[in-house]
Amino acid sequence: MAAALFNAIADPAVVRAVSAGTQPGERVHPVVVEAMKELAIDLSDARPRLLTDALARGAALLVTMGCGEACPAVPGLRREDWPLDDPKGRPLDAVRRIRDDVRERVGRLVESSGWARRP
Repeated sequence: MAAALFNAIADPAVVRAVSAGTQPGERVHPVVVEAMKELAIDLSDARPRLLTDALARGAALLVTMGCGEACPAVPGLRREDWPLDDPKGRPLDAVRRIRDDVRERVGRLVESSGWARRP
């Protein structure tokens, strides 16, 4: 959700988000796909991927969501941890609340970093 929301509002000429996890599932959970479709973001073809050290080294910022020790440690890499509930197995209303929390955090990050799309 975070990467898709980020890429929807950030200037693609400046920055792009990539989604990866320490224990990626086989697919994006259907309720997450449904909740994101409500925002006109289609994740039906998205595939979870593994967060590797190499992928993290190529980043300017690593936003983690509670992975703790499982997250790669890259010296000098800016890192933020967002303690968020896992949407897996949650009903749609709960996933909407998580999505909206993520959307607010992404919006603040994009705005404070100067990465917003230009008119």
